[in-house]
Amino acid sequence: MTYAGTLKVTTPSELEIAMSRVFDAPRSLVFEALTKPELVKRWLGVHHGFTLEVCEIDLRIGGAYRYVWHGPEGVVMGMCGTYVEVVAPERIVTTEKFDESWYPGEAVGTLSLVEQDGRTTLTLNVLYESKEARDFVLKTPMREGVEAGYDQLAVVLSALKTD
Repeated sequence: MTYAGTLKVTTPSELEIAMSRVFDAPRSLVFEALTKPELVKRWLGVHHGFTLEVCEIDLRIGGAYRYVWHGPEGVVMGMCGTYVEVVAPERIVTTEKFDESWYPGEAVGTLSLVEQDGRTTLTLNVLYESKEARDFVLKTPMREGVEAGYDQLAVVLSALKTD
């Protein structure tokens, strides 16, 4: 299995983390895999023994989303947010808040998809309320988790392309 790219993580400002990855799939297919619950459940956070048990998506401005993962030893982790902007298939802006907050405040994620020659660059820019929140997240295994999820997303996209 080959992947179109690896995760790149940068810090554009004291409050932001930007992550990007190239996928070997058209933008419309990537957008679909990011927004359809039956597809999201196949890749988002489903590694290291975790499953995405709840995946609710109301993809419209003001609509909400809710994710709940179940993991080893009875671990349950939930998060939710609202859609601030939806421009299919190129941009989604959401708020983000975990049920048991592991960083202070709420974050805002701006996801953009840019297609070139049938490959799509996904960029997620997360804006935190404080430098302390951003720095705390940088010290967690967030990068490894996102990378594992995006690797699984690449597998899902590959399967969708052959269907």
